[in-house]
Amino acid sequence: MSRLCLSVLLGLLLLPVIALAEEAVDGEVSALRSGYEYGRYAEVLERATGRIDQGRLNDPDLMELHKLAGLSAFHLHRTEDAERHFRALLRLDPDFSLDPFAVPPPVVEFMDSLREQMAAELDLVRQERRLRVERERARVERERVTAEEQRRRVELLARQVTVRRVEKRGMLVNLVPFGAGQFQQGRTGLGTLFAASEGVLAVTSVIAFLAYGALVETGKVTVDDIRGQPREVTFRYIPTERVTQARNWERLKWGSAVGFYAVYAAGVVDALVHHQDEVVDTRIETLPAPPPASPTGLRLYPTSGGAGAGFSLAF
Repeated sequence: MSRLCLSVLLGLLLLPVIALAEEAVDGEVSALRSGYEYGRYAEVLERATGRIDQGRLNDPDLMELHKLAGLSAFHLHRTEDAERHFRALLRLDPDFSLDPFAVPPPVVEFMDSLREQMAAELDLVRQERRLRVERERARVERERVTAEEQRRRVELLARQVTVRRVEKRGMLVNLVPFGAGQFQQGRTGLGTLFAASEGVLAVTSVIAFLAYGALVETGKVTVDDIRGQPREVTFRYIPTERVTQARNWERLKWGSAVGFYAVYAAGVVDALVHHQDEVVDTRIETLPAPPPASPTGLRLYPTSGGAGAGFSLAF
């Protein structure tokens, strides 16, 4: 545990040193550039080579160090060192060229000859660079698309609101026939079944009642009252040949009536069992996107006498 703490503490202490070392790179490259301008070629070559061997350089600084080392080696007539550094420079940037107004023409010719010798290798480097650029462009595009999707998702979530609807349900509705209680509770399937059953039974009972009444006939008979005087009495009867038919219609009438009230009672009991005084419905709705704001700026328009200008501002 103590070793771990010591390692962490040592790492924290070395962070400023590492940062200072990285900051010193730019300063060292600038110093080597100044040394080259003052003609200290041997010192520049030695220091640039040592700094390259240390590593931890970005591409621009590494290219600058190879260029300074190659130029210094060329001025010192150390052709092998100059060729090594210029080759490394071309591998970093195959299209790099020296400024003919800043360096002697022999150095430019030497660089061009190396580029011709390395033509095949440099073509491969260019292809690799193009592939790397395309991959980087594809990565940036993917990140842009991902960021755009996240932005749209955030906007969608910001426009979503929770809607809470409270429905009040009356108890007396459950006592209404024809599935009224079930329809109030949103159980339309069962409500339709009760409504259809009760409707069929009610219609059957009414038809049976009317059919039974159609079988009844009216007759008159003369009888003597208590005072012995004749009196005409009206009576209703069913002819003997229709008694069986009347009995069937009567049974159907009472049977359908009993069935109607039985189904009605079942519907009321079911509605009371599932009754709730309040029903809360919570759902998430998305608000419409706000309309785009009209652009603000100066507009020119033609008039009968020439031209006019207008300034639009959206609030």
